[in-house]
Amino acid sequence: GQEVKGIDRFQYKAGIDFSQTIWDGGASRAGREHVRAQEAVKQVSLDVEMYAVRQRVENVYFAILLTEEQIAQNHITYDLLTANLEKMRAMLKNGAAMQSDVDMVEAQALALKQVIRQAQFAAEGYRRVLGIFIGEDVISEVLIMPDSTMPLSDNSKRPELKLFDKQVAANNAADIMANVSLMPRIGLFAQAYYGYPGLDYFKSMMERNLSFNILAGVKVSWNIDSFYTRKNTRRRTSVNNAGIATDRDLFLFNNRLQAISQMVSINGMQSIIMDDARIVELRKNVRKAAESQLDNGVIDATALLTKITDENVARLTSRYHDIQLRQEIYKLKYILNQ
Repeated sequence: GQEVKGIDRFQYKAGIDFSQTIWDGGASRAGREHVRAQEAVKQVSLDVEMYAVRQRVENVYFAILLTEEQIAQNHITYDLLTANLEKMRAMLKNGAAMQSDVDMVEAQALALKQVIRQAQFAAEGYRRVLGIFIGEDVISEVLIMPDSTMPLSDNSKRPELKLFDKQVAANNAADIMANVSLMPRIGLFAQAYYGYPGLDYFKSMMERNLSFNILAGVKVSWNIDSFYTRKNTRRRTSVNNAGIATDRDLFLFNNRLQAISQMVSINGMQSIIMDDARIVELRKNVRKAAESQLDNGVIDATALLTKITDENVARLTSRYHDIQLRQEIYKLKYILNQ
């Protein structure tokens, strides 16, 4: 005997929905680990790129040392030429030398002065390049000669090896994410609202009054798509890891070949350097003898210039070999990252 009005066509609702996952099968943790692994790969990749820049810095550094050593040795030769030029001028006044001899020595001194000036410009250019690389002004800085200490071992510590490890870790982290995607998700939910109709539909059909309503419970969800893709994901991870392992072995192989080749170069340079000091000493003795012979009128200025040039070349070659040996050692250190 009661009148049933039914649900009114005008419905009103104001409320809030709440949901909270209480267990996601480890997806959150796996996601964080995957992000960390990817960031680690990016960081180590940057380290690899910066390590390549280091070699360029070392090349510029040794170019400065070689150029400035050339300047220093040519200054010594220039001093010898100017000293002999004064001697030739004195001999010219005494009638013991010809003007052409004086002109020849003076021309040689001026030509060497030009070489020195060109080398100074080149050294300044190298220093500016080095300053750009390291972000400091090194125009007036005194560069230290690197030591000639050999690496302690032939074990490679290149950052590329760490990059391979991080890439494997990133692949494994992605594989773990695929594993946790198989797990169900469990969460809590709640819905509260004030309005019409309420959750009690029978009462809302009887009375068209606004009411306060709450609905809460536990929700379990399970995405079964991962069961169909898991096998392909695992196979892809395995293939990627195998490719990284191959790249790592190839890198170590090439790195080892480079180290062996560099060792051969170092041994050859050390063998050459053994005779440099004696050659310089002999060239110096020959030049001094030529200066005495010039004083006695036995030889002319052309022969003396030849002896001075030979001594200069010997000194330059000796210093070049010493710096080049150090550079070769540092190349080996770069190859091994030691």
